[in-house]
Amino acid sequence: MRTKTTVLILIVAATTACAVQSVSAQSSATLDRTKVLRAAADALGMARWSDIGAGATRLPAIDVVNTMEFSGSGTSYSSGQTLKTEYHAALGYNPPAMRVEMTRTGSGGGAPQHATQTVRENFAWNESETGAGLVPGKGTATPAMDTLKERLLQLWTLPFGVVKAALAAGDKTTVSSESGSTVITFPLSGQLSGITLKATLDAKNFVTKVEARPENAALANLAFETEYSGYADHGEILTDIRSPGRIVRKQGGRTVLDIEVKLWEANNPYVVFPVPGNVKTAAGNSR
Repeated sequence: MRTKTTVLILIVAATTACAVQSVSAQSSATLDRTKVLRAAADALGMARWSDIGAGATRLPAIDVVNTMEFSGSGTSYSSGQTLKTEYHAALGYNPPAMRVEMTRTGSGGGAPQHATQTVRENFAWNESETGAGLVPGKGTATPAMDTLKERLLQLWTLPFGVVKAALAAGDKTTVSSESGSTVITFPLSGQLSGITLKATLDAKNFVTKVEARPENAALANLAFETEYSGYADHGEILTDIRSPGRIVRKQGGRTVLDIEVKLWEANNPYVVFPVPGNVKTAAGNSR
């Protein structure tokens, strides 16, 4: 009888120990994830924390990044050739939207080619000029719904988008270590469901590489890898928000964009992305 009792006690003790260890490991994982994401947000300067108050009273963190504009120059790849490129992007995260303007010149010279590519939530279109298609007689807005996912992906693979999306993914976000570097992995949602992002941080907790990994062949064209370096406050008005000084985007091992950032305005500039009526109609017809 004593032997059975002893065995039972040992089983209960072992089960309890495993349960405690499991809860502890789970709590540790949550703590590590929270700690890493906070460190990444702090490195970028995109979050403001406050210890105002007595005792344990603490105000919640505030994400100060919504709208941004940045510009630079370098090269991009299109139609089988590498082109000298002037690049300007305006973006916002609430709602998710981005307008990219590129002026490209071939190595053989010729007239520069200008393109404006815009996306907002469930709509994608090209503009002959900023605000095209909103007022009769002012430019042309051409629906480009087949580019929707790719353009949204450009927004969410920026360092600021990575931190926001990783936080939004909650416990689906995992933190690991590879070759001594911290790695954040999480799934995207909404229009980008079926794509997993893997972000690598450096010793200063800056996002240095983001890999977009589609989960099925239908999204294979969205397999991008983007590298970021040269972090600093690149704003005309300094805000303590650090942005990358160089962006290199690759697809299938080929560099499709390589720009040196000249200016990055992070002080929530006024940028808007109204959707032209014909774009809304085209989007409705494509569903």
